[in-house]
Amino acid sequence: MKEERYHIALDKYDKNIVINALNTLRTRQIQEERPTEPVDELIDKVANAPTKKIRVVHCRCNEER
Repeated sequence: MKEERYHIALDKYDKNIVINALNTLRTRQIQEERPTEPVDELIDKVANAPTKKIRVVHCRCNEER
C-alpha cells in the first residue's frame, strides 16, 4: 500500500511557530527521559524543507457583483 504524504504551505512566521512547538515537545521528552529521535527528524525535515514560490489566488466569494 502506498504511503500517504502531506504537503502544507507555510510562510516564515508559521514555519518558526512549528519549529518552536516541536522544540518544546523535544524539551518535554528530554525531561521525561523519553527518546527524541522522531521529533529530531521532524524538526530537521521542517527546518530544511525546500522552498517553492507559489501564487496565491484570493477567493472573491464575498465580493459584490
